[in-house]
Amino acid sequence: MNRSQLIAQIEYKSSFLCVGLDPDLDKIPAHLKSEPDPIFSFCKEIVEETADYAVAYKPNIAFFEALGPKGWESLQKVLDIIPKEIFTIADAKRGDIGNTSKLYAKAFFESMDFDSITVAPYMGADSVTPFLEFENKWVILLALTSNAGSQDFQTIEDGHCKPLFHSVIEKSQEWGSPENMMYVVGATRGELIGEVRTLAPDHFFLVPGVGAQGGSLAEVARYGMNANCSLLVNSSRGIIYASNGKDFAKAARNEAKKLQEEMSVLLEKHRK
Repeated sequence: MNRSQLIAQIEYKSSFLCVGLDPDLDKIPAHLKSEPDPIFSFCKEIVEETADYAVAYKPNIAFFEALGPKGWESLQKVLDIIPKEIFTIADAKRGDIGNTSKLYAKAFFESMDFDSITVAPYMGADSVTPFLEFENKWVILLALTSNAGSQDFQTIEDGHCKPLFHSVIEKSQEWGSPENMMYVVGATRGELIGEVRTLAPDHFFLVPGVGAQGGSLAEVARYGMNANCSLLVNSSRGIIYASNGKDFAKAARNEAKKLQEEMSVLLEKHRK
């Protein structure tokens, strides 16, 4: 999917919602556990009920690969039922030396046909650029994450008082462009989202941390939205585990709808 197609989806749905698919066998409703493929059954119902409101889905690869070969089969089945006009993100956080990265890219972009993949930048250009060689595919580079340990490295300042995440964003723009590179920017750091937007005015941001992690959607929009929106705000647990009963998919739909309605208001306000 190219940039203009993604922007068109945001406009069409008045939404910048990304639904994270983190199917934990210990958390999915009990009645699904007797299904031949409980992980797929869970994700299928979530997708069917939330697709009206989502412009992206983000399967967390760990929840699938932890199940071995069957998990990879489930992942492909989930990918196959996501509507083609909806952006797909392999939340895999890959990043290795060049030849290895190239094979990771082929796995997720050619074999599985994801639109994008999350990539760790720590090993530098040769670990990232192989992912950028695929037309209409995206790298989503870890820049400023919302986990507690992010400050161990990401905010360390160099001799010029520049934090490391600034250097990552500045340097990586030599590798990719707003047409094929996004940044992960955590929702729990409002004012820092503004710093990232200043450094990367035209790039899309994938923003986790709204919902269960406590991030404010209004604050994300305030600091991060640009003329084309250029935000994908992810909610995982707050949507997919809104209920653990037989009504889980309807509950997920309701939570997705609430977020989409708030996003619609924020988009309209931004246009004025």
